[in-house]
Amino acid sequence: MQSLIDHARTFHQKVSGGREQAASPRHGVSPQAMFVTCSDAQVIPSLITGARPGELFELRTAGNVIPPYRLGRLTAEAATIEYAVNILGVRDVIVCGHTRCGAVQGRVRSWTLRSAPTTRWWLLQTHRWREAPAVAEEDAARAHLVAQLDKLRRYPRVARRLAAGRLRLHGWFYEVETGVVSNYHPDTGAFTPL
Repeated sequence: MQSLIDHARTFHQKVSGGREQAASPRHGVSPQAMFVTCSDAQVIPSLITGARPGELFELRTAGNVIPPYRLGRLTAEAATIEYAVNILGVRDVIVCGHTRCGAVQGRVRSWTLRSAPTTRWWLLQTHRWREAPAVAEEDAARAHLVAQLDKLRRYPRVARRLAAGRLRLHGWFYEVETGVVSNYHPDTGAFTPL
């Protein structure tokens, strides 16, 4: 913890010295993309993409879960997606899954989330894992990513922008062990390295 505190204490010097570029509030925020991923500490969007501050609008949830869209149902995820698409006008949304995901492990090995009942309930309520066949963990993680993309496509504003060609969805899969990032191809169902 002390190294984090030390970095936070001196961060302003790095920003003012030009080594870290922070988005200027005078010019507003215009991120290149929205990056939806897991809260897992091993997955760091700015390291994976090389993005500088202000270039990614991030949404991080346990298991990179996107809840199903339901009119009148308020969720932080739906509000964040709406803000990115409607207000910021992002043109690309990346949903990034990864290996060693605790949420996916909770699906593959049901005992994993017994000590986290709220997380278990959230995952069961936002994803149809009860109906999914048990598969190998990495296959389950990729299937989980595809399911999140499918749910995102059902958000009305996302669907309209996709249909108008004003928004693109990307499914990325990050291998924590190697650093390799693969891209999902919905036409073939294949994942290939970027």
